[in-house]
Amino acid sequence: MLNMPRLQSRIRKSVRRPAAEFYLLITLLSFAASVTLTRLFLNLTGYPQLGGKELHVAHLLWGGLLLFIASLLPLLFANRWVYLWTALLSGIGVGLFIDEVGKFITQNNNYFYPPAAPIIYAFFLLTVLLYVRIRRRPASNPRAQLYEVLEEFEEVLDHDLDESEKNELIKKLQVIIQDNADPDLADFAMSLLTYIESDKIHVVPENQTAFEKIAARLRHLESQYIHKPTLRAVISGGLFAMGIYSLMQLFPLLAIGITTQPLQRRMVALFQSGLLTKPSHLDWFSAWLALQGSIGILLIISAALLALKAERRGTNLAYLSLLLSLTVVDLLLFYFDQFSSILIALIQLLLLWGVLYYRRTFENKPIDPAA
Repeated sequence: MLNMPRLQSRIRKSVRRPAAEFYLLITLLSFAASVTLTRLFLNLTGYPQLGGKELHVAHLLWGGLLLFIASLLPLLFANRWVYLWTALLSGIGVGLFIDEVGKFITQNNNYFYPPAAPIIYAFFLLTVLLYVRIRRRPASNPRAQLYEVLEEFEEVLDHDLDESEKNELIKKLQVIIQDNADPDLADFAMSLLTYIESDKIHVVPENQTAFEKIAARLRHLESQYIHKPTLRAVISGGLFAMGIYSLMQLFPLLAIGITTQPLQRRMVALFQSGLLTKPSHLDWFSAWLALQGSIGILLIISAALLALKAERRGTNLAYLSLLLSLTVVDLLLFYFDQFSSILIALIQLLLLWGVLYYRRTFENKPIDPAA
């Protein structure tokens, strides 16, 4: 009987690209910088128009051009450096594109349409949510590991493989070989391992890239200056300051029985800017002030808990408060304060990152009596 070839079903399951979270982070940062710097530049220069009497070349078009270039690069080139440029150009492009969303959701092409800022912020938050999801390490399997190994073989093809990269490849291939789930992949990995360990491989001296040098410098600064008592004091002070700032937003409502002048001035300014023209706007404005004040109280409590070394309760409350502020309160804040509130959102994001870093680095370690 003839030996029939073994039939295998095609595998359609997606595999996450190595360093996907890094590329997405570059996209996020360039997206945020693109929107912020564009608004700042236009505000400082009096919103100039590029064109003539009939033409106006909106920066949305430049964003579309950058997005098109970013999509072409991985189609044309197979090198890994393409992904960095794709991430950077796509972030800048989508920032320039979505910055003009107000023009395309209003009949009068209103660039300053109040809901435009919350829409841009909500889009950014969704991308942040995707980044948080991508950062989680997926379940490892031989197929995904072999994808990663094959991508790293670019260093071999470019004669740019150093000793540490070679050792890392050997470790990954050994893990794939030891997994007996798929004998064919194990045989393939064995062939690659034999080649890597042979004398045919050209190994170059280790030479750190600019990113690796920056990362090494940051790790050195982290080990030298970031200690538990210091970081706890910084986070606690930041939470307290942000709590006081948020609580101050509630004072105009609390002072109505004494004086209404601060609230009246605020409401007149919002009315003149077109942000408070309907009764429903007043309801949302009141809800924003109340939420800001409530978040402020929670932040002050979390700062006190951290200062008193009730770390788990303090960081949990701070995490919840900052998350609510970034996802709910700031949407209203961007409507009433527009892009002047970018700095506040950035500070809240840095505080949230500090809380998460503290929980990951120190909470699961034995308590130092000196701390």
